Amino acid sequence: MHAALVAATERAGAVIVPLEEADAVIWADPAAVDVFPELMARAGSARWVQLPYAGIENLAPFLDPDRIWTCGKGVYADDCAEWMMTALLSAFRDIPVFARASSWQAQSGRNLLGAKITLLGGGGLAESFLRLIEPWGCDVTVVRRNPRPLPGAARTVTTEDRFEAVAGADAVIVCLALTPETTGIVDARLLASMPDDAWLINIARGAHVVNDDLLAALDAGTIAGAVLDVTDPEPLPDGHPLWDHGNVLITPHVGNTPEMGLPRLAARVEENVRRWRAGEELIGSVDVASGY
Repeated sequence: MHAALVAATERAGAVIVPLEEADAVIWADPAAVDVFPELMARAGSARWVQLPYAGIENLAPFLDPDRIWTCGKGVYADDCAEWMMTALLSAFRDIPVFARASSWQAQSGRNLLGAKITLLGGGGLAESFLRLIEPWGCDVTVVRRNPRPLPGAARTVTTEDRFEAVAGADAVIVCLALTPETTGIVDARLLASMPDDAWLINIARGAHVVNDDLLAALDAGTIAGAVLDVTDPEPLPDGHPLWDHGNVLITPHVGNTPEMGLPRLAARVEENVRRWRAGEELIGSVDVASGY
């Protein structure tokens, strides 16, 4: 486990012990899927497991209802919301086009002020984004499973209404968990429902977007362009057609980086360990049945 997470655990008053003796596990490596089942089997006494990322799709098949599972929900929301603002401003000011230019371009661009934005997702990331976007006076629609209103959003609708929700948007931002139900949610029908001057922005997971459908929409000019921090596959291979589109801006999954995220994760670990020891409710609980 990373030294910062060890220190956070110890600050909360817990003791680091061999896996077989632990009643709680702090899992630090989301990519180590191949050893996860074996190590969890060795941690037979562990009643609580803290996972590092908000997205748990790669580990979800191994989660059981007999343990308490928590993840990094909300830990990186402010960092990712900052990237969302960067993406929006870059898109609306045509930065993807200007950044590729090797000669002076015709003037273009539009304001973010008062824009109509649709968020696919209504969790902690959406909440952080709504706080940041508030001074711009945007009209924000949130699409989520539960139509409970979010502060700062003009309206909240259910997933079944997503096609209508994107119909008048200047930008559609994907910021929801990846589950079997949300995989491929940005497909040909949804892209066709967007105005031809609307931008697609993805800060969630690459598998939310059907690549062939996105490429078709870009080729046909039925959307303005895309800003992608995540792709499928990831890393996006050299020579992939998305690299060739002048109105596509791709960043290498930097909505949150290890340098940004580790201090935030350490703070979450420390707080949850403290709560665990005190018998209090933990932050970032995972719904095993829903997969996030």
